[in-house]
Formats: sequence, structure tokens, C-alpha cells
Amino acid sequence: MEILAAVLVGIVAFEHLFIMILEMFFIHSKVAKRAFKLPKHLEGDRNVAVMFANQGLYNGFLAAGLIWGLILGFNPTGHMIQVFFIICVVVASIFGGFTSNKSIIIKQGLPAILALVTLLSVI
Repeated sequence: MEILAAVLVGIVAFEHLFIMILEMFFIHSKVAKRAFKLPKHLEGDRNVAVMFANQGLYNGFLAAGLIWGLILGFNPTGHMIQVFFIICVVVASIFGGFTSNKSIIIKQGLPAILALVTLLSVI
């Protein structure tokens, strides 16, 4: 079960690393425009790009925390770090789903919820 938990946590970490890269460095790319459905009138706005970069940094912190927990493994400390950061992702996805786009709950929340359930079964 630890292997499945590690794989799911890794998927969530990779997803947030990818989001960070899109938001911080490639916000003007076709992939980012499609992913974030940014209206045309906001595409060139520097303030919007700065806000996306800020969000990207937070996604990077989530990814870093998950990777840190994976590196520590399934000893009590590593396990608790993974659980904490996965819960942060679940909360962020629920908030994002209600305030921004409902699909966030599925795209980001579902993998995190599956990882959380698996992590809690490892205890």
C-alpha cells in the first residue's frame, strides 16, 4: 500500500509542479491559455501575469512539500509531511472549485483525495 500511496503523492506533486511552471513561466503559452481559460482582454495584462506567477509559487511550495515527504519516506515524519501537504491540496482544490472553476475539484482534488485515503490506510 505504501507504493500506491507514494505513486499517488508523486502524481499530485508532479501535477502541482507542472501548474507552477505554467503559471510562473509560460502563462502566455497556448497550453496555459487553454488550461486556465483566460479571457482575451486579460491575456496581455501584466498584473494578471504577476498574479499567476504568485499562484505558481504557492503551487511550487505544495509540490516541494510533497516531494520532501516522499524523500523522507514512510517513517512517521515523512508520512505526516505527506498527509499535511496532501490535505493542503485537497483544501485548495475545494476552495478553487467553489471560487474559480468547478473542474478544479476533479482535476486537482480527486487525485489528492485518492492519495489522502491511501496515505491514511498506510498508518
